[in-house]
Amino acid sequence: MSEVMTEYRNENTKDIDILPTIEMVKKMNEEDKIVALAVEDESEHIAQAIDMIAKQFLKGGKLYYFGAGTSGRLGILDASECPPTFSVSPDMVQGIMAGGDKAFRIAVEGAEDDFEAGKKDAAVLTDKDVAVAISASGNPKYLLGVLQQADSVNAKTIALTCNSKALIAEDAGLTICVEVGPEVIAGSSRLKAGTAQKMVLNMLTTGAMIKIGKTYQNFMIDLKASNEKLKDRAIRIVAQIADVTHSDALAALLDCNWEIKTAIVMILRKVSPDEARLELKKHCGVLRKLLTRELV
Repeated sequence: MSEVMTEYRNENTKDIDILPTIEMVKKMNEEDKIVALAVEDESEHIAQAIDMIAKQFLKGGKLYYFGAGTSGRLGILDASECPPTFSVSPDMVQGIMAGGDKAFRIAVEGAEDDFEAGKKDAAVLTDKDVAVAISASGNPKYLLGVLQQADSVNAKTIALTCNSKALIAEDAGLTICVEVGPEVIAGSSRLKAGTAQKMVLNMLTTGAMIKIGKTYQNFMIDLKASNEKLKDRAIRIVAQIADVTHSDALAALLDCNWEIKTAIVMILRKVSPDEARLELKKHCGVLRKLLTRELV
């Protein structure tokens, strides 16, 4: 297999081991500036992926991230943040990595080279789901196994890579290729490649959740108020959207078990918690659909 971009030596950082620390930091920062522009270049494909995921969510489908090493860990990280952020079930977005959960903390040697393990891990997929294969190089056999299994059940597939010659790009229905160039330390794809992947994953889940009504304007209206910080945020969100005092917002939230959307509808429609929940259900839980034009 020919050498891939993630393994190239970066000409700009050849002297990084002898630089003063401040210059080392500046070099790394200069390289990181490349990442956002590289992600921008893939905006169209990212948008297509968001629409694909949102469409499958509305069909009752799930989003699965598959990866090895850093890429696998990033998928698990993004998936784990969806339930508290958007109040979705933990199984709606899932991260699965080569080598299993233990590989999240301790590297499992050779896991990314196991084609059959990829097929086995992807056996959870159905035709309603979306599988995102994440890899800087885009060549792990594990992910090729995942994509083969996904294709066999007609699941939607997305390849997220930093290599234009990635093998996973050949097998996926849609490819997002963020070419960030050689790493500061040759082959250390947890750096620019990892940052690029995290940025894209942020967009995929956030964008899809926005599309299915999990936000109102730029408010996180489906968060789980599970601690003091989040309860304070919930109060501020209700107060601002419903245009009431913090005291009134708190009273409504206490009356409906800290359900932000329910509290807002209770206040604006002057109804009980159950009546507010029913109104939301009629509008598929999308607050913007429920509120009148003058309140939007």
